[in-house]
Amino acid sequence: MQFDDDANLDTSEVQDVRGSRIPGGRATVGGGIAGLIALLLGLFFGVGPDELGLSSGGDTPRPASSLQQVQQTCRTGRDANTRDDCRIVAVVNSVQDYWTQEFRRRRGTYTGSPTVLFSDRVGTACGAATSAVGPFYCPGDRKVYLDLGFFDDLRTRFGSTGGPFAQAYVVAHEYGHHVQDLLGVLGRSQDGLTGANSNSVRTELQADCYAGVWARHATTTPDESTGRPLITSLTAADVREGLDAAAAVGDDRIQERFQGRVTPETWTHGSARQRQQWFTQGYRTGDMSRCDTFR
Repeated sequence: MQFDDDANLDTSEVQDVRGSRIPGGRATVGGGIAGLIALLLGLFFGVGPDELGLSSGGDTPRPASSLQQVQQTCRTGRDANTRDDCRIVAVVNSVQDYWTQEFRRRRGTYTGSPTVLFSDRVGTACGAATSAVGPFYCPGDRKVYLDLGFFDDLRTRFGSTGGPFAQAYVVAHEYGHHVQDLLGVLGRSQDGLTGANSNSVRTELQADCYAGVWARHATTTPDESTGRPLITSLTAADVREGLDAAAAVGDDRIQERFQGRVTPETWTHGSARQRQQWFTQGYRTGDMSRCDTFR
């Protein structure tokens, strides 16, 4: 995956709070898959942060570090081709450019969602959370939250090959949830049920499909400011990176790796095969209307 070296990055779409801390309280959740499931229960099933071992009582993040690394260092596509944090800025720009134009084409209005880069722990409208929960979208404040350390975990703990487009897939998936939120679909997962055919799984698979739809159009979507695509190259090898990442975070793969057995009745995200299938569906068709996982 390559970005236009001369393109200007819009860092206003990314809030860099790495290095800031949450004073007091207890902002901890169980590590690994336990933490991920805990956060999902909070986001989708209406469980309060205190019930999850999270804390929202008075725990607010301090103002962002004056360093504001992405604002200082992520200026152009050339920076995105060399730095992970700048790459995330560029992917966020590309994803939101696509959905802005797609909503407009469908006579709708896309409302932007910032990505918050944090380290260790962060305060959100969905409660305080640690890096253990992985990347997530909070519908309470309509923001995507990401600790860049997750991409190391994706390779070392979850067995993904990694790579730039694996990172892009993760970001595009979270923005798939934002699209669902804008369309009023995200609430379907709030029935408290789990399992291979649950609404929670269907919600996650649709976000995978939306990620594939963006990927299909990534090299043809013009940047809102320059009129040229921000992403100039997306190869078959890049797409394989995304598919590999999708499989690595399938419920069956995670359960087998961390608990030694697969229990489909507790699935919240779908199997490796399902996640690859729906990303491919979006990428092959390039049509969000073909992403109805609820039918």
